[in-house]
Amino acid sequence: MPSRIRLNTDEVRNAIDQVPRFALAHLPTPLEPLRNLSRELGGPTIWMKRDDCTGLMFGGNKTRHNEFLLGAALAEGADYFVWGAGVQSNNCRQTVAACRKAGLPIHLVLSRAHLDGQVETQGNLLLDHLMGASIEFVDEPVGPELDALIADRAEQLRQQGHRPFFWNRNPVVQIAAISYVECAVEIAEQCQRKAFEPVAIYVSSCGSTGAGLALGAEALGLKAPVRNIAPLTWPWDTATDMAEVASDAAERLRLPHRLVAADLDVSEHYIAPGYGTPGPGCLEALQLVARTEAILLDPIYSGKAMAGLIDHIRRGDFSSDDNIVFVHTGGTPVLFAMNNLLADSIPRQPGPFGD
Repeated sequence: MPSRIRLNTDEVRNAIDQVPRFALAHLPTPLEPLRNLSRELGGPTIWMKRDDCTGLMFGGNKTRHNEFLLGAALAEGADYFVWGAGVQSNNCRQTVAACRKAGLPIHLVLSRAHLDGQVETQGNLLLDHLMGASIEFVDEPVGPELDALIADRAEQLRQQGHRPFFWNRNPVVQIAAISYVECAVEIAEQCQRKAFEPVAIYVSSCGSTGAGLALGAEALGLKAPVRNIAPLTWPWDTATDMAEVASDAAERLRLPHRLVAADLDVSEHYIAPGYGTPGPGCLEALQLVARTEAILLDPIYSGKAMAGLIDHIRRGDFSSDDNIVFVHTGGTPVLFAMNNLLADSIPRQPGPFGD
């Protein structure tokens, strides 16, 4: 059962400081009010935690993750990274950048299984090439088949005399979750300085990021629930898995807290029409935030999370006196890889001199 022991921010930071780490991110990231968007929605004040501003090659939540993954890899004496996901992976882009900072070579195994046509060197993939990653395109879908290929490539490097650190869901997700325990600490400290207490924290996650935030909120005794807007469905129960990830991260931090599925607030209502494809709510959210706050959301993760928050505001879940924290997890480069789809969905603004 979960522990209800409440720690202060210094105690949680001290636990995090005992874990191997390689500094990468610009921290703490800003927490800023979205006054125009809040006014447009006529609801609560929305504060955005700008984890799109973590600094490393367009930033994003994986930059936080990689501080601890690189720390673990270097502590093990790793001399090579093998990573993989879809062709437009934000994770891979930030992991390549982290390896470049650490002076480590990295090989990417990228799935093109979901593509209808040719692989275009755009968005995150363009940045992967620019940073000099070695890249292998494969037809295996993201999931166990791709994971097996990544493990195979790591084994081949091992046979060549290298000590590779590779994408292996456990323990990678547990180590990565530690970084978002620290993000929860930052949110608590920033909210206190700005003299407000949020009623909820929204984030796009169904893994490490949300698990770490939930653990941080539990450890600090925050009243605000962490509401995870899932960008995809897993072949397992997401809340149960995230609770296990959070508990494993707590064990690594030597914290007494343990979470169960009931401690995780996970919504899968905003995934449609599917992972990696923005629906009408997501497209509206992208445009609304861009036009009111000049902030870019991505169409796969943060855009869907914002669509969920907007829907919850419009259905009357919050009062105008409430404060909500929205964690922007980055992903901006994907916008450029989806330029045709997005351009077709954006209504043209009439000018003062006609079309």
